[in-house]
Amino acid sequence: MSKPVVFILLLGLAAIAAGLFGALHNQLSYSVGASYFFDLKFDQFGIAEDARNRLGAALVGWRASWWMGMLLGLPVFLLGLLLIRKPGHLLAAGIGAMGVVLFAALLCAMGGLLLGMLAPSLAAGIALPQGLSDPEGFLRAALMHEGAYLGGLIGLVAALWTIWRAARTERHWREARRS
Repeated sequence: MSKPVVFILLLGLAAIAAGLFGALHNQLSYSVGASYFFDLKFDQFGIAEDARNRLGAALVGWRASWWMGMLLGLPVFLLGLLLIRKPGHLLAAGIGAMGVVLFAALLCAMGGLLLGMLAPSLAAGIALPQGLSDPEGFLRAALMHEGAYLGGLIGLVAALWTIWRAARTERHWREARRS
């Protein structure tokens, strides 16, 4: 497999991984703040009345996040394409970088949830829409979602570093074989 094929494969895998993350993430956020979906997201994403349940939450998660995998993956995999010589190494480093981003997103989402559960007064300054059916639940889910996006950005930086380290390791390994 050539490096450009690996690059395209990684972008596709990143989109799938991000979409699945969003769908699964929304299962938890639906549990802790269904109001977030009923009062905002179901209408925003055009979810049919008969799917306004966990399936609808999963659809919202997929639609809201699959593209983030491609958006975050693009600079990471481009860096790998430029710095890593072997397609197999690029594939392995790219999958590792995806894991780093997903872990950071999960960690920050859980931090947002924890903030919403333990210290809602700290988030009291956040402007919420009027007429919410469950403002505290809405806040928990909203903070969880914001945390996941923040984690994605933090993960982007960590993923770029992961690719850089993989390229450096590959270069050292090549140099050691020549010696």
